[in-house]
Amino acid sequence: MTSHHDDKRWVVVAGALIIQVSLGAVYIWSVFQTPLLAQFPSWSETQITLPAQLVIAVFAFAVILGGRIQDRLGPRLVGTLGGLILGLGLMLASLTSHFSEGAALAWLVGTYAVLGGIGIGMAYVCPVATCVKWYPDKRGLITGLAVAGFGAGAFFFAPLARALIGGGDYELFGIALFPLPQAGVFDTFMVLGVIFLTAVVLGAQLLRNPPEGYCPAGWTPPSAASGSGNGFGTRNGSGTGFGVRNDASADISTRTNRHRAGATPADESREIQVNSGTRSRHIGQQPNQVDFTPGQMLCSSTFWLLWLTYLAGSTAGLMVIMKAAPIWEAFSLSAITERPVPYEQFASIASAAAMAVAVLALFNAAGRILWGRVSDSLGRKSTLILMFVLCGLVLFGLDWMRTYPLYLLGVSLIALCFGGFLALYPAITADYYGTRHIGVNYGLLFTAYGTGGLLGPFLAAVMFRSGGGVDYQALNATGTLTTRVFQLGEYDTAFLTAGILCLAAAALTLALRAPMAQDNRNSIKAHARAAFEPQFDASRS
Repeated sequence: MTSHHDDKRWVVVAGALIIQVSLGAVYIWSVFQTPLLAQFPSWSETQITLPAQLVIAVFAFAVILGGRIQDRLGPRLVGTLGGLILGLGLMLASLTSHFSEGAALAWLVGTYAVLGGIGIGMAYVCPVATCVKWYPDKRGLITGLAVAGFGAGAFFFAPLARALIGGGDYELFGIALFPLPQAGVFDTFMVLGVIFLTAVVLGAQLLRNPPEGYCPAGWTPPSAASGSGNGFGTRNGSGTGFGVRNDASADISTRTNRHRAGATPADESREIQVNSGTRSRHIGQQPNQVDFTPGQMLCSSTFWLLWLTYLAGSTAGLMVIMKAAPIWEAFSLSAITERPVPYEQFASIASAAAMAVAVLALFNAAGRILWGRVSDSLGRKSTLILMFVLCGLVLFGLDWMRTYPLYLLGVSLIALCFGGFLALYPAITADYYGTRHIGVNYGLLFTAYGTGGLLGPFLAAVMFRSGGGVDYQALNATGTLTTRVFQLGEYDTAFLTAGILCLAAAALTLALRAPMAQDNRNSIKAHARAAFEPQFDASRS
């Protein structure tokens, strides 16, 4: 079942991009941070970071729920439900101003972080799980494309949020595209909620699973006999990562059966079929690939090594991405001696900070495509090591990148590597554990990303070394100038910690090996024992 379905593959990708661009606005939290602190000045650095931490964590754990439901009911229904919940969460977040400072934080966490995170998680898994089923021939590239929109979302929505909050033109790369009225920080939540609800629900209508047994035209799935997995798929991108090991199991089964008296060719054939793992043909499945259930995957030591490396990369990346705007504002304001900082100068700094968020979003998206494609040629393992080393080295030098071009270069390279993590780990999950349970299996691995979402911004806040406040001028809701305070400080310890995490993850990646189905391990042990038992019996006699 091939060619006449191939034209539908790109429709699914289009739906995936529409959804992911909207969901990717989760990375623009740093644009909200300074305006929210102006409204609630008693909030600490740790408190203002809490919604950003929790929305990532809830999102990641909601992927498990969304994956389980979409595996059973399909991506369209789950994607639609996710869009509705996300939109509702942001629209309710617009009511935060009606509460006192203490209650406002709880309300913002409950709406923006919890409801928003659930909606994002349920909608996020649908394009990823669907696209890997339609593209078994380009798994690394297509997972990169499927999540590229998620990384690019902040490119469009960070400048939009900044313009709505403070009033002014919607700008991309310093080019004014159209003017926007000042909505303030809370009404901006409402506007974004309506946009996200509409876009995600519409994009979900384009998602559908391929027919059972689907195989792209012109592509011949690799047999287990021709697999040359390097631990993360073959170099042509079509490997499963299981071919060699499963063949070894079947081969041992064949050879050891020959030692058994009375074994017929039919007996051998049946035993090979039983002992070579759980093989099946189903939606998006390559022939001869082993499917791991979630429970089997969790019993694999490889899964936990993957989880730890994903945690390290997510912690390091999100530490910078979720703090990109205030980091640049701190760098810039620390170099200004005039007090209070004039409105025009601070507005320029805030605009540059929002632009930094937008630029790193582009590199975040590009990394998902670039590294996914590279991994199809270079191999997943080598590509992961390269990304971890590059990200770690840049983090070691980020504190010295205090001119705007250098800062953009630094955060862009970090975002480029971070985007690659989000592309490679879904592909690795499919390579290692099959696609039958990809929704739940990747959801379980994705909890590492959620944990990193908690740790990254938290470590940045805890390791932030306060250097006192600086007064600056800003426009209030009525359009008049008011003086506010920005908390200066240093993030150097946080950058160093994140860099060490990346290099440690590179070292752990060296130890990764393709998992082996438990059935195969038992089969190999049993047949090896059977092969040697006659010799042991002879020696005893």
